[in-house]
Amino acid sequence: MTLIQTLRPEALAAPESGIVAVVNYGRLREGLIPLWAGEGDLPTPSFITDAASKALAGGETFYTWQRGIPDLRQALARYYERHFAKTFAEEQFIVTGSGMHAIQLALDALAGPGDEVIYLSPAWPNFDAAAAIAGAVPVPVTLDHSGNGWSCDVEKIAAAVTPRTKALFINTPSNPTGWTADHETLRAILDLARAKGLWIIADEIYSLFHYGHGRAPSFLDIAVAEDRILFVNSFSKNWAMTGWRVGWIKTHPSLQQVFENLIQYSNSGVAQFMQRGAVAALDEGDAFVAEQVERARQARDLVCGILGETGKARFTVPQGAFYLFFTVDSISDSRAAAFEIVDKANVGLAPGTAFGPGGEAFLRLCFHRRLDQLEDAANRLARWMKTV
Repeated sequence: MTLIQTLRPEALAAPESGIVAVVNYGRLREGLIPLWAGEGDLPTPSFITDAASKALAGGETFYTWQRGIPDLRQALARYYERHFAKTFAEEQFIVTGSGMHAIQLALDALAGPGDEVIYLSPAWPNFDAAAAIAGAVPVPVTLDHSGNGWSCDVEKIAAAVTPRTKALFINTPSNPTGWTADHETLRAILDLARAKGLWIIADEIYSLFHYGHGRAPSFLDIAVAEDRILFVNSFSKNWAMTGWRVGWIKTHPSLQQVFENLIQYSNSGVAQFMQRGAVAALDEGDAFVAEQVERARQARDLVCGILGETGKARFTVPQGAFYLFFTVDSISDSRAAAFEIVDKANVGLAPGTAFGPGGEAFLRLCFHRRLDQLEDAANRLARWMKTV
């Protein structure tokens, strides 16, 4: 028996990221414009890095509160009061080592071997894989796509519920589609969860990247304190902190000790000096976030305009997040197309095959970058489309 054969089947079955496969293929290409990953092109702003540097220089390098320093949990409460008009105690927040860590902790708390967790697809692939590694069964329910855009049929979710279903994973605004649930849809999902005794894992990381009026609709707008909802989030997108790996969970205060225990046995907490940077992000970063959202809006409109003029790209203008999920006439294998685009257009895109059922024919373009670079990339893609 080889070494690898002695590992857990769930570990062996963990898939290679379909996004990373393309990244690894093209990352060293000279002049390539990378639009494959879910991040912007700006480094973390100085008001955040300065706060972390000051704390680091000041010796904040010891073990700290595993649930997060009080200052950061209080800053999270202030953030929600400003943006969601809701008052929460600091005991309702748990600081995690990234949004991915928050999702893993939610799964640790809710689902084990044989349990089912329903998610909406196409979807960010990490949730599906993380659930399977935990031994749970991820069950995709596809969003509907038509000339009117993406939509969620809650009856399809209800039909997927079985006695083994423990939770629903709802990401809105959605990565990769940009679909954004309205309050009517959120209420229908919440009603279903209440009726069936299910938990909701609410991934609202892109709430502020919404191109309507203000932030996107949230379960917080309609939920009550005792609803079974875990909100998972991250500092990555809003504040250009993808490399920091800091996130949070908003939960009922009665569950705080449980999640602190789970943190103890996973990463044992986030470095205190990094948390100081996160405090600065929350308390001083609203203007920065607003600038980024407006920048993304302009970028979205630019890319949609150029690709739309080709007559070969098919897409719905996204309502939220910062991705364009599109198809190209005559292209059916998006994975092969992504590699070809690296070779022939020198642009990096993520293949829709990486995002599960319903995404196979699509390509994902992250437009959260400066306009001149996006214009160049979109024109390269337009020229490539003329050849296929």
